[in-house]
Amino acid sequence: MADPLETAELLAFTKVVDAGSVSRAAIELGVPRATLGRRLALLEERVGVRLLRITTRSLVLTDAGSTFYPHARMVLDAAARAEESLRAPGGGSVRGDLRVSVPAMVPPSFNAMVCEFLRSYPDVRLHLHLTNRVVDLRREGYDLALRASQDLEPGVVARTLMRDSLVAVASPQYLSSHGIPRTKRDLVRHRCLIDFSGDMPQHHWPVMRSGHVHVDGVLLANSRLVLRDAVLGGLGIAVLPMLEVRSLLARGDLVHVLPGVIGGELHVVVAFPERELVPPQVRAFADAMTKWAVAEIKELEEAARVGVPPKRGRTASPSTRSR
Repeated sequence: MADPLETAELLAFTKVVDAGSVSRAAIELGVPRATLGRRLALLEERVGVRLLRITTRSLVLTDAGSTFYPHARMVLDAAARAEESLRAPGGGSVRGDLRVSVPAMVPPSFNAMVCEFLRSYPDVRLHLHLTNRVVDLRREGYDLALRASQDLEPGVVARTLMRDSLVAVASPQYLSSHGIPRTKRDLVRHRCLIDFSGDMPQHHWPVMRSGHVHVDGVLLANSRLVLRDAVLGGLGIAVLPMLEVRSLLARGDLVHVLPGVIGGELHVVVAFPERELVPPQVRAFADAMTKWAVAEIKELEEAARVGVPPKRGRTASPSTRSR
């Protein structure tokens, strides 16, 4: 039986990856560069594969290293939580690193929530990545992701923040100029405004009770604010969350296109890798994000109820998924 991996070796590996340099990692760990190099060499000898390619000018993870990194992080995080459980009665201390991915476009209230969270938990170090790319929670070592999606990949645990309907909408001016589509097949002759999900444009719009219909776009954007303004400007038809357009429909600024034909359900969730034990800092941030989302949704629903369009610069939900 092979000897188990040493935490010192795992720490050397992850610190070098995070720092992007062996020399910088050695300074941060307070050990000689040669010591760090020996630990890396011993780790690669134990696992039997090359994890890093290091030259005088660059440091690159191999494919094996990319796969190994998030697992090494999980082992170190587990060891840190085990040590903290001996210091804090009941193991309830909220401290440690926290890696979160959220869409690039979030309202200012999200930033305020993050600041309040860090004030409440000064021992948490938050790594916040804003991206419209759908990240792989396990392979890339994320603890949480904020997502807007109709489905999730297997093995991901999700806390639902909101459910909303997706509807096709257009301006009266556009429909007057281009005609009203009567069937889903008519969309091939119309100017469609297409949302991104992750890195891919959504060329397949949801059809109620019967799958999807393929559409081509004259505008492809990963911002629903851009799509909403383009629809209001008479540039075409878009599929948007009902919460974002309800007041505009009520005022007659937009028209519901193909009701009962084009449409689906959007889930806004906090997603995290399935684990037997969720670290306190992860649970605390998930709770803070849930509280923030509930307040956001309540405000937007109130605006829709009284017929006030959503404020410019705000979104009712994340514009893309973060995986």
